[in-house]
Amino acid sequence: MVEKFINSNWLLFNKISRHLYHEVVSQMPIIDYHNHLNPHFLAANKQFENLTDLWIREDPYKHRAMRINGIDEAGITGNSTDKEKFLNWVSTYPKTIGNPLFHWSALELERTFGISEMLNSENAGRIWNQCNEMLQDEEFRMQNIVGKWNVELLCTSDNVLDDLSAHDYVNQLNTGFDLLPSLRADSLLNYEDGFLHSFIQQMEECTRLSIHSIEDFLQAIILRLDYFKDHGCCLSDHGLDAGFEYIKTDQDTASLIFDKLMSSQIISDTESVQLRSFMLLFLGREYAKRQWIMQLHIGAHRKTSTRLRKLVGPAGGFACIGNTCNVDSLTKYFDELECHNLLPQIILYTLNPADNAVFASITGSYAEDGIMGKIQFGPAWWYNDHYDGLRKHLTDLASTGLLGTFIGMTTDSRSVLSLSRHEYFRRILCNLMGEWAENGLIPADLDLLSQLIKDIAYNNIKLKLTKNSKKWQKAIKEAK
Repeated sequence: MVEKFINSNWLLFNKISRHLYHEVVSQMPIIDYHNHLNPHFLAANKQFENLTDLWIREDPYKHRAMRINGIDEAGITGNSTDKEKFLNWVSTYPKTIGNPLFHWSALELERTFGISEMLNSENAGRIWNQCNEMLQDEEFRMQNIVGKWNVELLCTSDNVLDDLSAHDYVNQLNTGFDLLPSLRADSLLNYEDGFLHSFIQQMEECTRLSIHSIEDFLQAIILRLDYFKDHGCCLSDHGLDAGFEYIKTDQDTASLIFDKLMSSQIISDTESVQLRSFMLLFLGREYAKRQWIMQLHIGAHRKTSTRLRKLVGPAGGFACIGNTCNVDSLTKYFDELECHNLLPQIILYTLNPADNAVFASITGSYAEDGIMGKIQFGPAWWYNDHYDGLRKHLTDLASTGLLGTFIGMTTDSRSVLSLSRHEYFRRILCNLMGEWAENGLIPADLDLLSQLIKDIAYNNIKLKLTKNSKKWQKAIKEAK
């Protein structure tokens, strides 16, 4: 008989790591400050139709793996039945050994449904029926699933034009966790394929402003930022693809480029960079004025398969790791904001692990009196949040930055079961610290290490969101 895989000491390979996990961090609350959960599903306390609806439909990681395995797109995101899609995942799962999906999926089944056996073709039918029966119970509605992970706060990613009433509604309920929006502002920087015209029309309808110039556009944006602020938002986010470029651009130049777009003229690649640079500078300043934290996700190469983009949309899980960051552009952008005393707090994410040490070193290049971790190297992201990637990320940050100020893990996921990744991260963190202590690299001082683990897993991000934004607790109190 195969020994239970996810046991109590899973990934904890020495006594110190086991103490740190079981006695210090395992029961600490979770603050998931960046995810793509649907706030309307949370407000409705969604009841999932079946295991595919819960576990596969919103998980592009699984979709990507199934594509690599040769599964037809109809059997992944298309018109196949949910059971067929589940069985396609079952046929793919054994091949994910070495991929974080193997660990995550085992952990998700264990923690959510108490299923400790490895999923395979022989038990697939029984597990499908067992989980589907459990999903009919109130305990497995979306809010209650969140509750299984001891979540204190979720920050969803919300488009600048989104209605935020679902967040207010959830915060009036006795769910045990709080829900805040964060601004995903990519649509403000998209000037390709005629997108701006349709977006401007939507922005006019939303703000009831007529937008004919860049000045009008900026005023409409300010109205939306204020709307997000009134609903407790304290984080923004931008996906800046590989090769991020920044060119200092004044408003007159940006206005000429904007007018070209509004009159359906084609702009050059350089003009696109200039307008995007101007808008990023404007947004960075506005975030700083509101004491928001600005997240920058850098390094994804998203334009790969035109066929798949047309089939499943731009967020279908088929982007790849892009080129390393243009450090000169990034630091010029930060410097321009800092020179005007309007550099917001920043969280940097990289998809290219070659940038780990670079981003960790940038955390020491900018500072503000009294602010711990003004620039943060955020958690390992996307293709880096596997076992070796998390260890490398922590080691690179410790070597080049300041590990004790790190703000821990996020899920960055559309699947509610991805909250299990906090446990995954915490186990790896505890094991790495225990390993260093056991090897004599750091003192085997349990008080010292316990405080470090608590700070990384919970205290640092809690302090940043409450003290620095000054909005979280007030917003939640007002909503309730």
